[in-house]
Amino acid sequence: MAAGRRAADLAEADRAMLDYAVQLTRAPWAVAEADVERLRRAGFSDRAILDVNLVTGYYAFVNRLADGLGVPLEEFWDAENDADGPS
Repeated sequence: MAAGRRAADLAEADRAMLDYAVQLTRAPWAVAEADVERLRRAGFSDRAILDVNLVTGYYAFVNRLADGLGVPLEEFWDAENDADGPS
C-alpha cells in the first residue's frame, strides 16, 4: 500500500471500498448511485455500504474538528515523520 492503492494487489471489493471512500472524502457532491452500485456488485450489502459511508464521514468530521481547533498531533506522529527523514 505504500505505493498507493491503485498499485496495490487488492481484491475488487477492497478496491471498490477504497475508491468510494476517497471519492466521498475528496468530492462528496460527486458520489452517485453508480458508485453505490459498484459496491453492491463487489458484494457489499446496503448495511455494509452504510458502514463504509459512516466510518469515512466520521474520520472526515473528526479531522476537520481537530484541524479547525488547532489540536496538535500526538508525539508518535512526529516521531514517525522524523524516522522517515525530511519530506
